[in-house]
Amino acid sequence: MTGRLNSAQPYAIGLFRIVVGLLFACHGAASLFGVLGGAGGDGSTIDAGTWPGWYAAVIQLVGGGLVLLGLGTRAAAFIASGSMAYAYFKVHQPEALWPMENGGEASAMFCWALLLLVFTGSGAFGLDRLFAGRGAGSGEDDKASERAPVAA
Repeated sequence: MTGRLNSAQPYAIGLFRIVVGLLFACHGAASLFGVLGGAGGDGSTIDAGTWPGWYAAVIQLVGGGLVLLGLGTRAAAFIASGSMAYAYFKVHQPEALWPMENGGEASAMFCWALLLLVFTGSGAFGLDRLFAGRGAGSGEDDKASERAPVAA
């Protein structure tokens, strides 16, 4: 049983990455374009250049899109995770200690989920794998590609 679960790990990580990236990108799209309820749930948007909200939304949209596609996953997830740590400690944590009290559950969950992807890489179904096979590099994503089969 453990062997079958281990062989499915790249696919589980790939699906996890896709869901996390999609949800993260949706947050950015909502804030920047007012879709999916907008920044405040009322269809509003964040004014361009507003610190830190607009920059966070750009990181969410671009970083989430890259994570979703599995393109530059580790770097995009690292930057996105850091932005969520900043959001938690600068915006939410001063209000109260616990995420349930300060409304920071989403920031905390995204921070840790994205940090996990920094260490696991893109898993299956990522564009990182397509480019890893073409280059002559010997990065960690190349080594991960050797361990995990690509879905046909």
